Amino acid sequence: MSQNLNIQNIKAVVFDWDNTLAQSRKVLKYAVNLVLQDYKMPCWDEVKQTRDGNLSFRDNFPIIFHDKAEEAYEKYKKIYLKIVPNMITRTPYSLEVLNFFKKRGIPILLMTNKDRVLLEVELPILFEPEFFDCVVCGHEAKRDKPYADHLIYTLNHCAQKEKFCPKDVLLIGDSPQDSKCALSCGAKAVRIGGLFENEKRMDNVLYFDSFVDFYQSLLLSDI
Repeated sequence: MSQNLNIQNIKAVVFDWDNTLAQSRKVLKYAVNLVLQDYKMPCWDEVKQTRDGNLSFRDNFPIIFHDKAEEAYEKYKKIYLKIVPNMITRTPYSLEVLNFFKKRGIPILLMTNKDRVLLEVELPILFEPEFFDCVVCGHEAKRDKPYADHLIYTLNHCAQKEKFCPKDVLLIGDSPQDSKCALSCGAKAVRIGGLFENEKRMDNVLYFDSFVDFYQSLLLSDI
């Protein structure tokens, strides 16, 4: 459902990467399923039920693979980097949304839990890296999303002439982790896509079915 959005006081926008700007879920599933198969474990759809929702995909490897976590993650990275060029796609209308903010001189920050080694390969496949005024990846802040540390670190790290205050920042993502991270330090939260399984709508989060809906709301806010 589309919602009206007021961006008049927005000083910076922060985008999540995976399944927000980039459609990477099928890449992740393909790669991790090959690793799970190598360890004779069930498929990802079954194994992921054991995850800790407050940890990133990478940080769940010790929960899933135990003492083989480091080894398994290295295998995952190798597979992922090999297949990602032919599998990753840009989310429809994400480019239009980025251009909307860029044309208005609003700084665009990218904040992801993803390993920088992976992001630096796939980012230029979909977008000109110059779109982003700053990029912060997983394990660069004290704690990754959903904790406030990640956003606070990103805003401080990316500040140039002025320091960004969370209340003047829009955080755009696809998951509860993104929304919780925004709300935990007073930023404005936008969710692209539907609710996750067994998830309840959060107060103070603006929900949009797609980037198309979000873009239309941005155009209306600019009238």
